[in-house]
Amino acid sequence: MDAIIGFINDLLWGTILIYLLLGAGVFFTLRLGFIQFRHFGHMFSVLRHSRKSDAAGISSFQALCTSLAARVGTGNLAGVAVALYLGGPGAIFWMWLIALIGMSTAFAESALAQLYKIKDEDGNYRGGPAYYMEKGLGMRWMGVMFAIFLIIAFGLVFNAVQANSISAAMDVAFGIPHWATGVALVLMAGVIIFGGLRSIARFAELVVPVMALAYLLIALVVIAMNITELPGVFSLIVKSAFGLDQAGGGAIGYAISQAMMNGIKRGLFSNEAGMGSAPNAAASATPYPPHPASQGYVQMLGVFTDTIVICTCTASIILLSGQFEPGSGITGIELTQRALAHEVGDWGNTFIAIAILFFAFTSIVANYAYAENNLIFLEHNHKGGLLIFRLFVLGMVMFGSMGELPTIWAMADASMGLMALTNLVAILLLSGVAVKLARDYNDQRKLGKIPTFDAAKYPELHRQLEEGIWDKK
Repeated sequence: MDAIIGFINDLLWGTILIYLLLGAGVFFTLRLGFIQFRHFGHMFSVLRHSRKSDAAGISSFQALCTSLAARVGTGNLAGVAVALYLGGPGAIFWMWLIALIGMSTAFAESALAQLYKIKDEDGNYRGGPAYYMEKGLGMRWMGVMFAIFLIIAFGLVFNAVQANSISAAMDVAFGIPHWATGVALVLMAGVIIFGGLRSIARFAELVVPVMALAYLLIALVVIAMNITELPGVFSLIVKSAFGLDQAGGGAIGYAISQAMMNGIKRGLFSNEAGMGSAPNAAASATPYPPHPASQGYVQMLGVFTDTIVICTCTASIILLSGQFEPGSGITGIELTQRALAHEVGDWGNTFIAIAILFFAFTSIVANYAYAENNLIFLEHNHKGGLLIFRLFVLGMVMFGSMGELPTIWAMADASMGLMALTNLVAILLLSGVAVKLARDYNDQRKLGKIPTFDAAKYPELHRQLEEGIWDKK
């Protein structure tokens, strides 16, 4: 089994996905006119009006918090440490790069998810890559393939990854057995996921802002304590990214490839740009301004917050602490805990354990929401089979709590890679539609209007869309 997973990862991450992710990010950055840089401030303007919702959808702020709940998890605490250990400090540079260019990819996939959303049998908005593959491309088979990959990745494997990090952190900080943590996680997660999407959105809206701000504050304290060393850390990251700290030609080439591969893998696992996960939350929102592109801006902000802000906090804590030792065997959440404890004292272990509990637990419930959305797609927008699936999800949480980290991370890489590959092909095929949405939105902004999407203006799109959702009132 390990050999098969290893082969898939080598094939996907050794060549295909690295070039496809970077290529798609550059392509959308150019086609959308460097939207993530030119309209950086507008992301925050959209966020100011993001608390509106209706009977069919959650608010844009809840959609952002749900996507951040999934994004901000083990990738930010354990994943950054893994990237550093396997790829060196240069991996952080490649995490930044994949996030900055990936913001444009996130805009495209989330705007498309909003455009092609539908209503399920209860009248709630549903959408995401599987839906735009079916409606926009006329390829339900592709949507089915994506939905299966997402269910495996987010509903099952990623939840095992999150549970693994929580149980490891609780063991290090408090000596709590892994099985006991697993039982507690199953009980807590069960209460929330059985409440459905709105319950998950409300939970994320309450918890995510608090946990992100708390982590940011502790990182700023560590940075302030070591402010004179900060320029050296950033210099090390950049030099390592290009092998400038290596001695020989062969060592340079290997160092660059390892930094790139691990930085991009862990960066994608953390911010999910192009993976096709966040669009499932974006499609569930009632956007304001009432235009699909507004969700693109909201989800761009999610990528920025996740990687440029929170992952950088973790990298700074580890590199400033001096606890990073290549070849020591200390990696993952243990490295992050040791680093913070070295800076602030033994209570740093406890803080990271609590942080990973909240970060990873919110990821578990948000991951479930994504998987539920795609299960409903497979069942033609009906909810049969949800009970059995929820039990499977909780079973994977228990399995992850007691499993080994390397195997679970490898499974996560493989399932994430297959998902991302399918989604990237779809959004590249639909890139013309994403550009139309961006232009329509910003043309209306230039005229001083509140951007409002009218499907009747685009007859070539109108016949692909769910009746009644985008018809101008």
